[in-house]
Amino acid sequence: MSTLFTGLDVHLSTVTASFVLDDATTAAKRISFPNDPSGADTLALRVRDICAQRGITDAQIGMETTSNLYFGLADVLRSHGVFDGLHVDVHSLNARQVAQLKKLFPEMSKDDPVDAGMIAEYLRFRRLPTPHLVDERYLALQQLTRHRFHLVGSLVGEKNRFISHLFLKFSGFRQDKPLSDTFGAASSALLTEFLSVDEIARMSIDELVDFLKDKGRDHFIDPEKTAARIKAAAAKSYRLNSSLVDPINTILAMTLENVRFFERQIKAIDKAIEHQLRAFAHEATLLASVPGIGPVFSAGIIAEIAGIQRFDNDGALARFAAIVWKHHKSGEFSGDDTPMMHSGNQYLRYYFVEAANSLRLHNDEFAAYYQTKYREATKHHHKRACVLTARKLVRLVFSLLRKGMLYRTPQQRKEYQAANPLPEGTTPGELARHAARRRQAKRPMRIHIDH
Repeated sequence: MSTLFTGLDVHLSTVTASFVLDDATTAAKRISFPNDPSGADTLALRVRDICAQRGITDAQIGMETTSNLYFGLADVLRSHGVFDGLHVDVHSLNARQVAQLKKLFPEMSKDDPVDAGMIAEYLRFRRLPTPHLVDERYLALQQLTRHRFHLVGSLVGEKNRFISHLFLKFSGFRQDKPLSDTFGAASSALLTEFLSVDEIARMSIDELVDFLKDKGRDHFIDPEKTAARIKAAAAKSYRLNSSLVDPINTILAMTLENVRFFERQIKAIDKAIEHQLRAFAHEATLLASVPGIGPVFSAGIIAEIAGIQRFDNDGALARFAAIVWKHHKSGEFSGDDTPMMHSGNQYLRYYFVEAANSLRLHNDEFAAYYQTKYREATKHHHKRACVLTARKLVRLVFSLLRKGMLYRTPQQRKEYQAANPLPEGTTPGELARHAARRRQAKRPMRIHIDH
């Protein structure tokens, strides 16, 4: 049975559609239509007419997830009434994956009709995943957790900009780090209230101690020692050209204000996320049973997974989050460098990795695993160990959500297995395969959204 593949190149005001059949022949002329509800109606009617003319009952429609420009169009098409009697799947595609196909045709120009045609070809070539209908509750939570992701990125950018300019004003502070938190209350006051490092260098130890006690609210264990370290850092610092003193101080003050703004924004979005997470009380309770996973990380993971039934096993979930590695083998050669894939869901990967970083500090089981992987790494120790810990977390999250069980420590798991032994003669592998067959038989029909 033939299938109609429709590729959509979505822009702010217009959308270009290309129609291709299984044998790569063009099913109809390309069309352009406005990116609004009337345009969606135009496309739906066009797809229906082409299918009717050619006796096609299966249609696949795809578009790249370009910003949020695709969302309204995809939402309308998924429930459009003119598709009654047709099997229509609407796919929101990862732009990176489509770009890999475009590299096979380097001679082609870059324009809207060509891009639409490449998306249609991607649908035709690709082994499309099982469709999945996303609950609107997940979309609401997803908007909040993704916004938080971008707020954190903006905060990191502003902090890096502050630190970069800080070296110009107070190079010794950057080098020696006399205060552990550059953006703490005492540190912020020290770096912005004095015009130059000379003013700090001229202060007596007693004056600097009083300043630290006042700004740090007496939280310093040994303020005299900290004051001495600050004065030593000031003494070894470069002196800034007088013409740059005011500009650099202005930049530092404004950048620090941006840092505080984004910190307030993140606190506000965290409250909104916790409120929205109430709609997923069961899943949130399961993840919250793991020491080190709080409501925000739980929300990010739940929102991007959008229903654990989508995934057959933890390997499929890991691939979706791009927490997998490419192997490089040829004949007898096996490469030591195995880079991570970057074509998956960046938001889910972020929340898994951040949660793993929290687990290494608050969960004994994961802390031990992290330390093992840290020692095994030959370079980038923390980064590699943290990502490998995230992969272990993927297995745990899949198991908790799929089985609907709370987290057990290794000792609790041993006690449970001792109290609930396997049936005599049944191996763990046989039991796992039986459970997998039962899940496969119960799996419902789904409509796919691919990020």
